[in-house]
Amino acid sequence: MTFWEHLDELRKVLFRSAIVIVALMAGIFVAKDFVFDTVVFAPIDSDFILYRLIDKVLALMGAPLLPEFNLDLINIDLSAQFFIHISTTFYFALVLSVPFIVYQLWNFISPALYDNEKRAAKVAFAFAGILFLLGVAVGYFLIFPLTLRFLGTYQVSYEVANQISLQSYISMFTWLILIMGVVFEMPSLAVILSKIGILTKSFLKKYRKHAFVVMLVVAAFITPSGDPFTLMAVGLPLYGLYELSILVCRDIDK
Repeated sequence: MTFWEHLDELRKVLFRSAIVIVALMAGIFVAKDFVFDTVVFAPIDSDFILYRLIDKVLALMGAPLLPEFNLDLINIDLSAQFFIHISTTFYFALVLSVPFIVYQLWNFISPALYDNEKRAAKVAFAFAGILFLLGVAVGYFLIFPLTLRFLGTYQVSYEVANQISLQSYISMFTWLILIMGVVFEMPSLAVILSKIGILTKSFLKKYRKHAFVVMLVVAAFITPSGDPFTLMAVGLPLYGLYELSILVCRDIDK
């Protein structure tokens, strides 16, 4: 195929992906009550699954339960709610369509690979969508609620009440969840880089201690709250992904 024929094939991949995203957006847009009331705004109440799980653990330990938590959101922009509805719908559709997009990218790239490269890349692409959704789940059920609970209840003085805007909440929600989905792609990337000889198991083992520090820095960047508990809640899964990357990488010396 010529260069322009390759571009035409890529255009078809992007077009099919866009159709799936738009179709999902239509369904999600209609299901506004479920998406926002049941999913997006679930962490603002004490009944959220993570908070109830922590209460059960504290009860077994004989420790005091978490204080009641309820966050009231406000909107101060006339058009914000409508545009937030559209943007949130797009992000939900994008997350749900990731497995399909990964499959389309695989079909586009696979003809250019040798058989030995194809085997490794096939495994990496197969797990890419799963790892992304797993990262999104970790962000939604663990990282975002912990960050929200800390920042939503923190006060420099009791004289200053927290009034959280809808825009601020949604920005934090989408940022933390999507970034966790992206960083969970680390093992898939490691498989591909290992197969083409850029990354080796021995290299990752050699810089394991350095990687732990880097992961904490990345975790501090991802979680703006900065409290040690949330920092470790993000940093430990990231380091676990680094160790998983070591397991999936091959060692060229062997």
